[in-house]
Amino acid sequence: MGRWRPPPERATALITRDGLLRLQAELDALWRVQRPEVVRALAAAAAEGDRSENAEYIYRKKQLAEIDRRVRYLGRRLPSLRVAEAAPADPGRVWFGAWVEIEHSAVAGPATPAPGCADAAIARHRIVGPDETDARRSWISVDSPLARALLGRRVDDELEVELPVGRTRVCIVEVRYREFDS
Repeated sequence: MGRWRPPPERATALITRDGLLRLQAELDALWRVQRPEVVRALAAAAAEGDRSENAEYIYRKKQLAEIDRRVRYLGRRLPSLRVAEAAPADPGRVWFGAWVEIEHSAVAGPATPAPGCADAAIARHRIVGPDETDARRSWISVDSPLARALLGRRVDDELEVELPVGRTRVCIVEVRYREFDS
């Protein structure tokens, strides 16, 4: 008898135009370039004889399974995605696709007052779909706790949000719908 798990939470089906193009390019590269190369290498490894002790054959089978799994996922996911291209009616609020500059600090314990936004760390994030998150670029999923707390807020709004690292006080410094200058 298998172990029952609740179904995973459905990811938001929003994506930026660039994110959609990247996923389509990934699917195309997997299907037209990487998969045929792996199939050729697998056939060559299979032709070498005993497959049970053939490390190249075993590796290529696993590599082909990974490619096929990703192709199946992208094939199901791409048709369900909606591109969010329209500019928000109120660009002063945080919505999907926004670049947000925030100041944040850990919330103090119950005995001491929590610090305000002064002397806090500054971070810049872009709110994107779950399929295009990128930690190196500070792109966070619209489904993340921080993004959910920021949605609909304005500049100078202060809020407390429960993050995996603990409760954090956040103050919105700036909202843009184009990238910040580095």
